[in-house]
Amino acid sequence: MPTERLVSFFSHQPENAFTYFRPHGFDRKSIKRLQGNKAFLAYVLLDKANDAIAGYCFNRCFFHGQGFRGRMVDINYRGRGLGTAMNKLLNEVGFGLGLRLFETVSRDNVASYRSALSASNVRVVKEMPKNELYLEITNET
Repeated sequence: MPTERLVSFFSHQPENAFTYFRPHGFDRKSIKRLQGNKAFLAYVLLDKANDAIAGYCFNRCFFHGQGFRGRMVDINYRGRGLGTAMNKLLNEVGFGLGLRLFETVSRDNVASYRSALSASNVRVVKEMPKNELYLEITNET
């Protein structure tokens, strides 16, 4: 995925999309650095019919066997289940690599919170300030 295309994707999201999602910088230099990081596995969901990026997600892997997942659905594609689908993909990849997966999610970010719960088995590791939860995504059925 060309760097400029991702930068453009992020720049076209409304400011409220970043209220709960700030895992990295969204400028050209930050994206370029992530693209060279072999421990950062990023995926882009493309709407080929409209030549548009519909979503972005990632697993950030750490040497001690833990991973952190994150996702963003484009403003024009929200409410279609893409966040849940991306969570399932991130789980499959993360667990396939043998990672223990984690994420933070705010109870106030209703769509993301529901997506995390519907796509995954979760365990609350810690309740954090501002109504955020630190979750472990479990591989239990």
